[in-house]
Amino acid sequence: MKARRQSNYDFTFIAWVALVVGLGLLLLASASAVVSFQKFGTSYYYLQRQFLYGLIPGAVLFYLFSRLDYHLVVKWSLLALGVCLVALIAVLIPSVGVSSGGASRWLDLGLFSFQPSEFVKLTFLVYLVYWLDQKGYDAIRSWRNGIIPFLVWLTVVMVLLILQPDMGTMIVIALSAVLVYFLAGARFSTILYFMFGGAGLMYLLIKIAPYRLERLTAFFNPEIEPQGIGYHINQALLAVGSGGFWGVGLGHSRQKYQYLPEVTGDSIFAVIAEELGFVLTTLLLLFLAGLIWRGIKISNRAPDNLGRLLGLGIMGWLGLQIFVNIAAMLNLLPLTGIPLPFISHGGSALAASLGALGIVANISAQARRVEGRRQ
Repeated sequence: MKARRQSNYDFTFIAWVALVVGLGLLLLASASAVVSFQKFGTSYYYLQRQFLYGLIPGAVLFYLFSRLDYHLVVKWSLLALGVCLVALIAVLIPSVGVSSGGASRWLDLGLFSFQPSEFVKLTFLVYLVYWLDQKGYDAIRSWRNGIIPFLVWLTVVMVLLILQPDMGTMIVIALSAVLVYFLAGARFSTILYFMFGGAGLMYLLIKIAPYRLERLTAFFNPEIEPQGIGYHINQALLAVGSGGFWGVGLGHSRQKYQYLPEVTGDSIFAVIAEELGFVLTTLLLLFLAGLIWRGIKISNRAPDNLGRLLGLGIMGWLGLQIFVNIAAMLNLLPLTGIPLPFISHGGSALAASLGALGIVANISAQARRVEGRRQ
């Protein structure tokens, strides 16, 4: 009798993904119920949109990228990035882009709209990894062949995001890019130069737009103008503190009744902390950390440096975004408007994140295939 062929797929990783996404839908349903009913007459509007425009296309992307060799994915990454950059430019055209709250970040395609910047996070990261792998260790450390071209690419993306404006996405992309550059072999001194340059850029952007200074002021002194610039962070901290040890119960948040802004977006963690309390919120964080850790383990077992760098870059991006979102709600960082991956409402964000995890799943499958040949 022939031995049964062992699957190359990492079902533990897939289970982690399914668990986190399932919890995200449940928590979004609770956090969005009130505002959804008030605006649209149904408690499930945001949940339905997350399912139709986030989960379904995201599941398709996860499946496709998990089946497609990541070596082929990176070879097409420049074309994909080019399309996304054109889309970023298109959102700035009044007749094409969709504006909301003073920002132009969406493209309306008739049946649905999507946010190109969420896919730039993925396509720019994948192309950057491919570019760094092609350059090699010595070129990466060279100003002429590595550092300056890297800064040019990063500047192009950052400028397009600043014009929207979308500071949160810009920060995540910049941090993820610098992390990947460091993992590829850049000197620590080079990373310090990037950090000083980034601080200078942030100072300039704050001087240009006074509302950014107000956010910074509220971060250092949240008690100032509790009904003005400090309102958002004060309501977030009130929600987190109200949860106590065990929470007020799923679905029973009081802050989501139009007290806390953006309860379906970047403020959703505050609602979660209020409803679930310290114990269950910590458990949720452990689930998110478990997914990131599993992805890092897969990346370190990749069959080549390209796979290792690609996997670590993806998990670094998602981990950084989770950290920045939660830290902002706890007033450990200034408010940036960054959504919480897998949980905040946003079909484009969920679809792009699941597509990225599909690439990690393929890295795992390739590693298992190589290990199987060696046995």
